[in-house]
Amino acid sequence: QVQPVESGGGLVQPGGSLKLSCVASGSRFSRFAVPWYRQAPGKEREMVAIITSAGNTNYADSVRGRFTISRDNAKNTVYLQMNSLKPEDTAVYYCKYISTWGQGTQVTVSS
Repeated sequence: QVQPVESGGGLVQPGGSLKLSCVASGSRFSRFAVPWYRQAPGKEREMVAIITSAGNTNYADSVRGRFTISRDNAKNTVYLQMNSLKPEDTAVYYCKYISTWGQGTQVTVSS
């Protein structure tokens, strides 16, 4: 099974932006929907956004209008552009490729 690799997390002030990347190897990448999830301390993992193989997208209500998911199949990469970040966006962000989770990348929003 191919494990995706997330990157791009970090510490940002409220109102700031970050762009996460999820890379997965293999020739079938373009055939699969890829979601982004997040898990805050003491909370369940929740889906943040998803992009289908056709490029259709859907978002959690809590991030709609602030986050944008996109994909570049030539690079086997799915991105999550996060704008207007809030302290409540602090979490470990994971992507999932087919049935395999990545290791996650920490996003901390704090002044």
